Amino acid sequence: MAASSSSPLDASLAAVRSSAKLLAGLVTPLDDEQLMLPAYPTEWSIADVLSHIGSGAVIFQRRLDDALGDEQSPDDFAPSVWDTWNAKSPRRKADDALAADRALIDRVDSLTDAERARFRVAMGPMTFDLTGFIGLRLNEHVLHTWDVNVTLDPSAVLPPNAATLVVKELGLIAQYTATATGATRTITVRTTAPTCQFTIDLTPDAVTFSPGATERDPDLTLPAEAFVRLVYGRLDPQHTPALDGDLTALDDLRHVFPGP
Repeated sequence: MAASSSSPLDASLAAVRSSAKLLAGLVTPLDDEQLMLPAYPTEWSIADVLSHIGSGAVIFQRRLDDALGDEQSPDDFAPSVWDTWNAKSPRRKADDALAADRALIDRVDSLTDAERARFRVAMGPMTFDLTGFIGLRLNEHVLHTWDVNVTLDPSAVLPPNAATLVVKELGLIAQYTATATGATRTITVRTTAPTCQFTIDLTPDAVTFSPGATERDPDLTLPAEAFVRLVYGRLDPQHTPALDGDLTALDDLRHVFPGP
């Protein structure tokens, strides 16, 4: 029996499926020369981004299966997958990425309610249920799909359904990627579509990222999808929408969040 359509897991799965469909639509028409175009960031080609998405799908599926079997994925599995994918031709990276992407989604869709409920996987110091696990895949997939999309369409933004989910989980990535810059200030951010509020406290040697309402007027107001890209190091001036507020705060946050 499938999970309820109103569940957070179902919403994340729907967003992953939508992102996979978008990616396939972008990549399938590309020829070998186009696959070698610089993506975002430019040190990666489109094929390299697809290799990352595809190898990630293989690793996620192995972790999924191992967790359901009460086993620990070998430490050397991920590096071996990366080596395999790095050796592929650009065309194989593209074709195999789309296939691995679909295979992971199909595997998750095949889970029973009991398997969904009991799933737990430890990743570093954190343990995730299936909703959290799929959320990690969603974050990765949506941002890397944008890395491809923006190469082909400079006006590309994150899909609204995905941005709505990812913006609410930014605290997880922020605690690992935020970089102290020596600045001392408090920056408040309000997003639109959806409306969320965040406070980023900067001290010379630390960054504290706090979601939730605040009595302070926002220093910045911007679309949620843009704030997601900011925290993931993807809001350079050429890809920044119109926003309201203190542009020095935006510059400070660009330095705080250089990207994972």
